[in-house]
Amino acid sequence: MASLLRTARPAFARSIARPSARLAPIALRRQYASAAASASVPESGEQPFFPDEPSGPIVKTSIPGPESVKAIERLHKVFDTRSLNMMTDYQRSYGNYIADLDGNVLLDVYAQIASIPVGYNNPSLLLAATSPEMASALINRPALGNFPQHDWADILETGILSVAPKGLNQVFTGQTGSDANELAYKAAFMWKRQHERGGAHVDFTDHEISSAMTNQSPGAPQLSILSFKSGFHGRLFGSLSTTRSKPIHKLDIPAFDWPQAPFPLLKYPLDQFAAENAAEEQRCLDETERLIKEWHFPPAAVVIEPIQSEGGDNHASPNFFRGLRELTKKHNILFIVDEVQTGVGATGKFWAHEHWGLSSPPDMVTFSKKAQTAGYYFGNDELRPNKPYRQFNTWMGDPARAILFRAIIQEIKRLDLVTHTAATGDYLYAGLDRLAQQYPNEIKSLRGKGQGTFIAWDSPRRDEVLKKAKGVGINVGGSGESAVRLRPMLIFQKHHADLFLEGLEKIFKS
Repeated sequence: MASLLRTARPAFARSIARPSARLAPIALRRQYASAAASASVPESGEQPFFPDEPSGPIVKTSIPGPESVKAIERLHKVFDTRSLNMMTDYQRSYGNYIADLDGNVLLDVYAQIASIPVGYNNPSLLLAATSPEMASALINRPALGNFPQHDWADILETGILSVAPKGLNQVFTGQTGSDANELAYKAAFMWKRQHERGGAHVDFTDHEISSAMTNQSPGAPQLSILSFKSGFHGRLFGSLSTTRSKPIHKLDIPAFDWPQAPFPLLKYPLDQFAAENAAEEQRCLDETERLIKEWHFPPAAVVIEPIQSEGGDNHASPNFFRGLRELTKKHNILFIVDEVQTGVGATGKFWAHEHWGLSSPPDMVTFSKKAQTAGYYFGNDELRPNKPYRQFNTWMGDPARAILFRAIIQEIKRLDLVTHTAATGDYLYAGLDRLAQQYPNEIKSLRGKGQGTFIAWDSPRRDEVLKKAKGVGINVGGSGESAVRLRPMLIFQKHHADLFLEGLEKIFKS
């Protein structure tokens, strides 16, 4: 039998690899959105990352058009489509452009809610997706805690851990951003109780064991996670208790009695309100410390986004985050940075918290979205539970998605996309600043300077702007009550920025 397997394996590998040879060139030919437009070198002279992209958006029908309407009606019979934004044809979407069923091709600056990093139908990702390694991971999906595949360490070390935040050299992998945060919360609670108990060597008491099974203290301790007003950390039960962005997420769902601290409400332009903003940030830090000291269920950790994304793209200064880090150290609680939306290059740093200049790294950094996988980084061995199966589930992540993230990382490094995004962001922000001077009633509180393409502003007619954007060939999203937020891919270039700014001006003039 062993000899038979050795003989069969090369043929099997060739049979798996063969589709890659057929499919990979398709990604290099004009089979996607660009089939409807001539590709050209931008007037800026910059070399396109996707040479076969359209030269600009294509709008043929209203959105949704007749073919999309029929597809939506069919889907709605079996799936809730009430949150639907656009019925998409992914086989024809390419690079920075998203296509629908009616021949419309839009410049996508929303990118699946910030989760597409290197373009639709990226040829390098296609090669990774059609490799024998990927095929094995997909059809033999392992229960990683019990039956990890033989090369799991190599996949982690050459992928996820190769871009680990400074000072964090371990990872616990998960499924989604919500899952990543809940796993981090669990780690924080176990760490806190372990300290209170006297260390990892101290075993559980009989009372702890029995009370845990009835959801009572001390086995189910009265602890909390402190989060911030307007923050978003997911929609599962634990993560939802720390989400404070929109009531629609939380209504009718039982929640933990956990504290909410104020997040700074900065005034713009920042240089004109420096004193007021510094006072506002200090007010928020003071109230955070009061809650840490006085909340009836003591916090085991503080969780915060570098930029509050779903809550309205709210920013704070590096001083605020440095102050928050010092508070967590002072009161011996953990500092969890939720980089689900900000991570993987969008802010002009691979991790947004790199902008802060912290004296010591966060205790945990959660990730998902552009990583196409999920989990949390950590460095302290004490964040490993004292016994097996305490931090555990069937899959504990997904090697297939970890392989894809590794390919994404390689593409980011090959094209130097983090540096590129920082420069493109400066260019885009300058263009938006010019439009804000010209149309002050349309662009208010422009924010995100120096934060790559993680840019937003408030619009008095936000929903109308988002709708009209599709009419001029742009797919863009909103957040909070009035913010227009930009989430372009890392391959977004200056000529795309020019197209976006031109489209925006058409909307403002209409």
